[in-house]
Amino acid sequence: EVQLVESGGGLVQAGGSLRLSCAASGFTFDNYVIGWFRQAPGKEREGVSCISSSLGSTYYADSVKGRFTMSRDNAKNTVYLQMNSLKPEDTAVYYCAVVHLVGWVPPGYLCRQDFGSWGQGTQVTVSS
Repeated sequence: EVQLVESGGGLVQAGGSLRLSCAASGFTFDNYVIGWFRQAPGKEREGVSCISSSLGSTYYADSVKGRFTMSRDNAKNTVYLQMNSLKPEDTAVYYCAVVHLVGWVPPGYLCRQDFGSWGQGTQVTVSS
């Protein structure tokens, strides 16, 4: 059974940093797309960053490019989202999700896959 557990959220002032972690169990990272998504109150869920575990290609939403970095530690079956220069508009519940995928997908489509397994989410609040 695939399980994803996010951690690392919290309250931070604008300009600050947080690192989110997503610990995965029940599968290994081979041939998976792992993604970070967020949803703010009253807004649609947004794909923040997604990575192809096999090919290493990565997608970042324009709103976070240059500020967020996604990485993975295959030995620990954990993915991270380093968030720097946080803005109040980054406030949301952040989720990690995975989908099994074999083959190459253009980076821009990584977050558009049909993700079947989701974590419970972690709240990130950025104060101005």
